[in-house]
Amino acid sequence: MVRILYIEDEKEIGSWVSEDLTDRGYEVIWLQSGAQLETHLSNIDIAILDIMLPGLDGFSIGKRLKKKLDDLPVLMLSARSAVEDKIEGLSFADDYLTKPFHPDELAARVEVLLRRFQKEEAALTIGHLRIYPQSMLIINANTAEEITLTGKQFYLFQFFIRHLNQILTKEQLYEGVWGEPYLEGDKTLMVHIRFLREKLEQNPATPTIIETIRGIGYRVKQ
Repeated sequence: MVRILYIEDEKEIGSWVSEDLTDRGYEVIWLQSGAQLETHLSNIDIAILDIMLPGLDGFSIGKRLKKKLDDLPVLMLSARSAVEDKIEGLSFADDYLTKPFHPDELAARVEVLLRRFQKEEAALTIGHLRIYPQSMLIINANTAEEITLTGKQFYLFQFFIRHLNQILTKEQLYEGVWGEPYLEGDKTLMVHIRFLREKLEQNPATPTIIETIRGIGYRVKQ
């Protein structure tokens, strides 16, 4: 599982960002300052830093992180949108996102950085698919061709992979991918599952990758 170091002192923002990223399948270490930074540097995959922090500011923390872990992607978050601030941030960081921002944009930028900095990773084999979980590269092992997922298809299958072997309810899937409560009778999830199966399954009429667990939801099992 991808581990995110997130430093944000505003509790309201920190809480919803942490919750949203956790719902998307990440493990989030949320700190409200850089005071305990040294104890959380092992096995982190990306750092997200606010700039205005008590004690050391985000710029100073980011520079320290890059000095210690030069292959760690760093994303700066800030309400400071002046060109000078962006230039300073991007002099060491890998991306800079201004507040307010939509959670989907933050998640997309995190994914881009993870792909850019991806280390050699082991592939999961599920049926005829070879899947690289961090980059979400999907290869049809029978044809050696890449299977490209778009939009919500990507986030939906990513959610399945991050909860591999778990039976997921419609409510869990909808809230995890769309970020909204599931309404009984809504066909959106069912339609996206059908589109996913058309791309991933050898025979979408008898799916073996995305299993239907009758009366409960769905599961992707290795």
